[in-house]
Order: sequence, then structure tokens, then C-alpha cells
Amino acid sequence: MRVRIVKVSALGDIVHALPVLVWLQSAEPVMEIDWLVEESFAPLLVGHPLIRRVHRLATKVWRRQGYGQSLRAGWEIVQALRAERYDVALDLQGNSKSGLFTRLCGAPLRYGFARDGVREWPNLLATNRHVPLTEEDFHVTERSLAVARAAFPGGSERSLAGPLPVVPAAARAVAQHLLESETPETPLVVLHYGTTWTTKLWPLDRWCNLAAALQRRGVRPVLTWGNDAELAAARQILEACHGQAVVWPRGTLPELVALLARADLVVGGDTGPVHIAAAVGTPTVSLYRVTDARRNGPRGDRHIRLQAPLDCSPCLRKACDRDAECGGSIAMAEVLRAVERLLPLEPAGPSPEMP
Repeated sequence: MRVRIVKVSALGDIVHALPVLVWLQSAEPVMEIDWLVEESFAPLLVGHPLIRRVHRLATKVWRRQGYGQSLRAGWEIVQALRAERYDVALDLQGNSKSGLFTRLCGAPLRYGFARDGVREWPNLLATNRHVPLTEEDFHVTERSLAVARAAFPGGSERSLAGPLPVVPAAARAVAQHLLESETPETPLVVLHYGTTWTTKLWPLDRWCNLAAALQRRGVRPVLTWGNDAELAAARQILEACHGQAVVWPRGTLPELVALLARADLVVGGDTGPVHIAAAVGTPTVSLYRVTDARRNGPRGDRHIRLQAPLDCSPCLRKACDRDAECGGSIAMAEVLRAVERLLPLEPAGPSPEMP
């Protein structure tokens, strides 16, 4: 049995879909599983013991090269997929792009979401087994598992928890080298300011206050970032800590995974690094301004999810005119209390009033 998973993006959504691998392997141990993913996220999957082969899309590069090159590159991917002679395809993305590659891969059985679950309706034309979602499938992981369960009902729930992303030894060595100046007695707390949506961002002044409060409690925060704007924000947070923080070099995705696996706690919004941290077993405090923590957040006692008022959360918008109005809806003191629940810290002396 040869199965192809289509989950091309984004980073957090790919992490949420990883338990599907365990379900499929428990349903049929000799199954060969391949995964189609965007090039930038492929390092998260390469080397995974339950994945035979990772097929990579480079759609951003294709767009820069023009329409003709995009068609040629896309057709090469389709030919490579058809050569694998898949028995089953599982479209866990539900949009037009994933539908195109699901339809053309040549698998006779193509499972995907029913109308209530797709992101874009043309995806329905690509699959021939449409899986309806129930109230029990509200969380994003359960959505993916619903498709896997429909295709292979003989799987088991027993192994769905636990660290799933692979942490390569070379990436561990790089992380160890970059953290060699940190003392073992100092808690390693990672703060990740950035997200893909501006409306998901917790206000920068709150991050500065949180980092300063942690620094007064004996923590030297590690600040991660993903683009130039986030690097600039990390430098402002560093200044708020009077230089007593570490701005992590951007490095590679496996090196970031190694850092998150080494950390004692990770704090961030609804973003990929937080979900990776949860998957590798690191406790998290996550902040949800316009997305629903019940749907997107890490689950379990080692993860605290802080939700903005629900009149903001359901909008699911990448940009919003009310952004400044609802920006302070999660107080810094609330986040600090959540950190202290998961990670005992040193007592702090008098500090400025917290908003």
C-alpha cells in the first residue's frame, strides 16, 4: 500500500498534521507514506522514520520565474508523483493548489474534506471520497485525522501523543554550540514575537515588558525571529532587557527545532515555532488574538492557551482596522502568571507597574 499525503503549508498546520503518520502506520505497518510539501517546510519532514519520501513544491520560486517555468516545474512534479503509482492520496489542505496535485497524482482513491471542510470549493473536484467533519473534529489535528480515519479505519489512537518531529544530531550540535555560554541552572525560555498575520501579533511593548520581567526573575530569554521586521522587534526586546537576552541567529529549520526541543518553555502566538515546541515535548504559553485557541492551540496540561475576547477571535482576518483597539486584550501580567505556573522562577524585586 502506497499513500501520498498532501499538506503543503503552513509550518504550524504541518505540525498539527503529523499525528496522521502514526495513525496510518498503526493501521497498516507495511504502508509506504510519501508527503508533498512546500520546499521551505520540507526540512521538518526529511528523515522522519514514518515517511519514505518527501516531494517538494517551490511555488514561490516558480512565480518569480514566470508562467511558462511554473507550468514546466509543476508538470515535472506531477510526472514524479504519477511514477510512484500511489494507491491512496490524502488531501489534508483543502484548497485549489493541493487539489490540483491530488487530482493529477494518479491515485485511484483520493480522500479529502467534504464541502463543510474545504478552504476553496474547487478542491471538491479533485477528490472522490469526501469526508464530512463532526463537532469532535473541531481541532485542526482532528480535521486531518478525520480524513485518515475515513481512508484507514483500522488505526489506533494509542500512539498519537509524543515528540514527532525529527531533531537531527547535527542541528542539536549547532544549538548546543550557540547556547554554550548559558549556565545549566538558568531556565531556557524562548520568546517568539512573530507570526504570519499582523492581527495575531501581541503588542511589542508587552513583549518588552514580559522579557524584562523574566530577566528580573533570573531568566535570560532567547529571542527567535523569521524575517527582518521580526529581527528588528527582537532587538527592541533585547534593549528592554538591558542586553540580557540572546537574539537567536535565523539558521535552519532543524536548528530551530533543536533549540525548541532544548528549551524549558516557549512563549509565542499562534505560530509554527510554538506548535513545533509542543510537538517535541516542550511546555508552551501561547496567545490567541484572532484565532481560536480551542481549534489551533497545543493540547495537554503542559500547555497554557490565553485567548483574547471572543468578539475578536472568530474573524480570522490577516489584517483588521480594529487591530490597535484589541491589541492589549491579553495583559502582560496574565502571560507572566502563566509562565510561572509552568516554570518556577526566582522572586523579583520591585518593578514598574505592569499593564
